[in-house]
Amino acid sequence: LVNHGISTELLDTVEKMTKDHYKKTMEQRFKEMVAAKGLDAVQSEIHDLDWESTFFLRHLPSSNISEVPDLEEDYRKTMKEFAVELEKLAEKLLDLLCENLGLEKGYLKKVFYGSKGTNFGTKVSNYPPCPKPDLIKGLRAHSDAGGIILLFQDDKVSGLQLLKDGEWVDVPPMHHSIVINLGDQIEVITNGKYKSVMHRVIAQSDGTRMSIASFYNPGDDAFISPAPAVLEKKTEDAPTYPKFVFDDYMKLYSGPEIPKPKEPKDGK
Repeated sequence: LVNHGISTELLDTVEKMTKDHYKKTMEQRFKEMVAAKGLDAVQSEIHDLDWESTFFLRHLPSSNISEVPDLEEDYRKTMKEFAVELEKLAEKLLDLLCENLGLEKGYLKKVFYGSKGTNFGTKVSNYPPCPKPDLIKGLRAHSDAGGIILLFQDDKVSGLQLLKDGEWVDVPPMHHSIVINLGDQIEVITNGKYKSVMHRVIAQSDGTRMSIASFYNPGDDAFISPAPAVLEKKTEDAPTYPKFVFDDYMKLYSGPEIPKPKEPKDGK
């Protein structure tokens, strides 16, 4: 997404501060972790580890930015400002999806709200150079559990791939762009008209890739089900996705086997 309304000055500041923060406080810790686990000398593929250095910021329903350690005050302030802009953009995109689907404006935001408001947070990641990129993934293949994801990624070091028609396709870096991904909840609410996309990050042998992914998700007690207006338009023999509470889905998603809302068969 380009022409998204977020100033290039803010994006440049976020990128610089994020990269500076990694070098100053996280790079050495990551190197120590690699040495402790012997990851620089692995001989076979690693399936239970991601080659990433990361931390999380929560924005809604309440912020934890002031509590996250090692962040300089200017960086905290900048990430708060960035989150406000991303929240506005997420809500604008949700209304565009409503328009495309023939839903009333604000429908998706209302569904996401629950009783306490939406969940909104940011995963700040760096993917350092990896000595064995063929054996260790930067981030293993998965679909996102939540709603709409806004990714501000490095414009020089690539690595993001998505699965399309059974093939892994590169998502090339584009300066000052925001990559939009849809999560499992959008797939359910639209009864499969929009799909959540399997994606992964390939580790690189040179260069550190920055990734700032913000997740605009339903509230914990939000009731998720296919929109009635979407179901009215489906053919009789088309399957209907299940109904559930978002927090129940997240408990399953965080379990040992991550579910993906497969297209239901035989109406189940």
